[in-house]
Amino acid sequence: MNLTKPVFFSLLLVTMLANISCEPAAEKDLHDRIMIYPENPFYWQYKGEPVLLLGGSREDNLFNHPEGLAGHLDILQSAGGNYIRNTMSSRNPGNPWPHKRLATGLYDLHQWDEEYWDRFENLLDLCLERDIIVQVEIWDPWDYFQTEAPLGYGPDNVGWESCPYNPLLNVNYNAEETGLDPFIDYYSGARPSEHVFFHTVPALKDIPLVREYQEAFVKKILSITLDYPNVLYCMNNEIGEPPEWGEYWADFIRHIAKGEGREVFLADMRRNSDFSSLEQLNLLHDRVHYDFFEISQNTANNDQRHYDQIMLIREQIVDHPKPLNNVKIYGGEIGSWTTNVEEGTRRFWRNIFGGLASSRFHRDGPSPLFFGAGLSHVAQTHIKSMRMFTDEMDIFTCVPSNHLLGEREPNEAYLLAREGNYYAIYFPDGGDVLVDLSGTAGNMELRWMNILQSEWLESEVIQGNSHVRISAPLAGQWAVLIMPADN
Repeated sequence: MNLTKPVFFSLLLVTMLANISCEPAAEKDLHDRIMIYPENPFYWQYKGEPVLLLGGSREDNLFNHPEGLAGHLDILQSAGGNYIRNTMSSRNPGNPWPHKRLATGLYDLHQWDEEYWDRFENLLDLCLERDIIVQVEIWDPWDYFQTEAPLGYGPDNVGWESCPYNPLLNVNYNAEETGLDPFIDYYSGARPSEHVFFHTVPALKDIPLVREYQEAFVKKILSITLDYPNVLYCMNNEIGEPPEWGEYWADFIRHIAKGEGREVFLADMRRNSDFSSLEQLNLLHDRVHYDFFEISQNTANNDQRHYDQIMLIREQIVDHPKPLNNVKIYGGEIGSWTTNVEEGTRRFWRNIFGGLASSRFHRDGPSPLFFGAGLSHVAQTHIKSMRMFTDEMDIFTCVPSNHLLGEREPNEAYLLAREGNYYAIYFPDGGDVLVDLSGTAGNMELRWMNILQSEWLESEVIQGNSHVRISAPLAGQWAVLIMPADN
């Protein structure tokens, strides 16, 4: 092609301008993704701003329950929620599995079920539109062990006896060549099992014939999620298997993401509810594989112990922070697995006053045991009140500060503060404490939040630079915010 000089330089200018305009766009795309907040790594950042993750939902595998999903997410958003959990689970009635079922009734692990993956992508689209962060759990052991029915956790649920990976149910391998037992008569537990499905990685039993299909499943997930800016990754739900299992998948995901030019943030979730255990501490300090820590099983603990376990974990990493997430809070409205809904809501508040980056109510169905508050009216009320409360302060500069409370009984009150500026106190059931405001100067404004009504009471002015007695207006859950009064 023979170009004249004016045309050549015009094309050159257009190319240079295109390159200049594309580079900031790419940088902006990276900046807008969910990431650790650099100013305070105990928290997350999204779209360039620090963000507190609050949530609740009716199911943990929301993508596999598409009916009314958009409306459900609208309710969460209207309450101030911006965070859901999504297990890649298929054990509820009517859920498709990820693989195609042939006319023979057997699955082909080389083929995908389009409905399953369309549902997943639909969920991510709906959440992206609403600025909702999705924490994806790759493996949910309850799908791969015996059905939950005998435990009453979901009498209509299915498990390994219906799973495409079961050697009796696919055309790709058999029990003899894989070592997979077609009949699993034990449940997901806190201790490692003999279930070969969770031992296929090289550091354990190394079974490539099964692992190739597991890897294909994870690759398929990433082929969708890596295009979304609002996704976090957790390897397992309350796993009791050897840690090498989760570590393998963390390495696998990070390697693929790096090849696509994406940064991902990963965690694992052990089932052990003792966070002083070596198992949990090893996971916490593993920065090779994991970028944040899942503390959800702590909600099997109550009252002061629940908070103390958070402090134990936080103090371990205070000099090198990472986000501490709580993606499921136990405590449902009717005959909960661990306790009643009131303690569940108290855990929600103690989480945030303990400096956690996220707090989400566990599902309230389909089990009759109601594991959590889900997105019930109670859950909506507490999410709304928390968002109203934290929007009035710079929570991302505050730290748990119970040492500033005097005459405090166990579980009576919890303080989150930036000394000299913000003092936020949560009362689980009324209370009366002394607050050390000696780090302040001048008058302070005091505002009570009626948590169960999601409303602020009229503010009052108190004297700063002193010790002040703070008494909750009534019994029940209250929060109070103390900050410098406007001049």
